[in-house]
Amino acid sequence: MKIKFTLLALSLVFASCKDAKTETGVESSRLPSEVTIETANKVYPENLSKVFEAHGGIDHWNTMQTLKFTMTKAEGKEVTTTDLRNRTSLIEMPKHNMGYDGEMVWLHKTDTIAYQGNPKFYYNLMFYFYAMPFVLGDDGIVYEDATALEFEGQRYPGIKISYNSGVGESPEDEYIMYYDEETYQMAWLAYTVTYFTKEKGKEFHFIKYSDWQTLNGLSLPKTLSWYNYEKAMPTTKKNDVEFSEVMISTKKMDEKIFTMPEGAEAIE
Repeated sequence: MKIKFTLLALSLVFASCKDAKTETGVESSRLPSEVTIETANKVYPENLSKVFEAHGGIDHWNTMQTLKFTMTKAEGKEVTTTDLRNRTSLIEMPKHNMGYDGEMVWLHKTDTIAYQGNPKFYYNLMFYFYAMPFVLGDDGIVYEDATALEFEGQRYPGIKISYNSGVGESPEDEYIMYYDEETYQMAWLAYTVTYFTKEKGKEFHFIKYSDWQTLNGLSLPKTLSWYNYEKAMPTTKKNDVEFSEVMISTKKMDEKIFTMPEGAEAIE
């Protein structure tokens, strides 16, 4: 996933076109140029700009340097620290540490137990989910209208996110961000996973965003809820992921914390 959940020379293409069905069954059309807003020298669709504002503003987000959060898992606490400007990162786990130093992903075992996962896929996965909607302001993104999501009697307008060729590890990734049509607060994220197949995904997974906390003037998730899905629609809640000890700051971390330590393995 893009999830990088990685990120990107703004190259927006604004042109009117007829609605068309995508491979995932989601109708989309390029956003016309008259509904764009320039923010901090970048141009965003008007509805996306309103979503940013509902969460504290993209300009305010761009003043931040560091994001840190904790997830408590069965094996213990997992602490993620990310430099918001260059996206270097460190994930501290009970038996492993993982990081990205700006050039490579690395894994350091602090125990004899092998890491069960793919570090290159995971190193910024949760950061990308957590930092919504602001990471949708990254460079290299193309925005399109998407058919609204209807769930439990409520309608959520959508913005489809795709990436220019060569952007990140998985430029074929696609996202749809759905928002409350009255408050413009983000409500759902639909996403495909293409990292392992390198082909455009045909199934959208769904995360519900409804539990928010205000930190340093920004509205950030407290809990994310993954949902089961069927026919490109969410159905029932699958599980929750809670975030605690969240810190977002204008203070920049020492880059040394992201450097690959002695004894760590560089992930190719």
